[in-house]
Amino acid sequence: MRKNIVAGNWKMNKTLTEGIALTKEIAYATSGKNLKCDVIIGVPFVHLASVTELLRESSIKVSAQNCADKVSGAYTGEVSAAMVASTGAKYCIIGHSERRTYYGETYEILKQKVALALENNLKPIFCIGETKEEREAGNQNAIVKAQLEGSVFNLSPEEFKQLVIAYEPVWAIGTGLTATSEQAQEMHSFIRSLINEKYGDTIANDTTILYGGSCNSANAKELFSKPDVDGGLIGGASLKANDFVAIIESF
Repeated sequence: MRKNIVAGNWKMNKTLTEGIALTKEIAYATSGKNLKCDVIIGVPFVHLASVTELLRESSIKVSAQNCADKVSGAYTGEVSAAMVASTGAKYCIIGHSERRTYYGETYEILKQKVALALENNLKPIFCIGETKEEREAGNQNAIVKAQLEGSVFNLSPEEFKQLVIAYEPVWAIGTGLTATSEQAQEMHSFIRSLINEKYGDTIANDTTILYGGSCNSANAKELFSKPDVDGGLIGGASLKANDFVAIIESF
């Protein structure tokens, strides 16, 4: 059975002090509740060690927002998958559209990052999604298929089973625009069909596929009600404990 997951992506927000305070708020607000989903928070690199320590007794898991495509060496400013894992983090967001767009991350770079994350026992949250222009041209299915084939369909079935897929239409990230629940379901169903073609029915049915893109407490319940939408990768709404917890409770 696949997991329902609500994952927060803080992006480049919150000082360490602010991040610790937010972590405590989320942990307190969810403590003792019978949650119907797994909860992950994706924090900046400098927060990882402190936040994982804070959550050691909690069911909340921690994710990095990125990792390097190299093992180690003279790569000033980079953080390796092994370093991420050494903090106690269990997940790593890979392939977010902001990384693809602003930092030129190619299919091959992302393939390397996924491989290194898996080698270090990190579960990749692998992001895919089309731009506004690509959707308006009717190319969204082809784009998403190419992103999967280019970076993760090389994995063995056992490796692929470690992944969480996050569908994030680029036109809906931080814009206030949201895919309708029908649009989200249509794309999630298509993604699951691609996984089925590649890895078979069992793995396809067990793969968690999250929706991201202006998901908030007002629309989360409707989005999550769709059969192939298994939760959300939450950006702005994960920066306030009340908003994030309301999305968690949408399940």
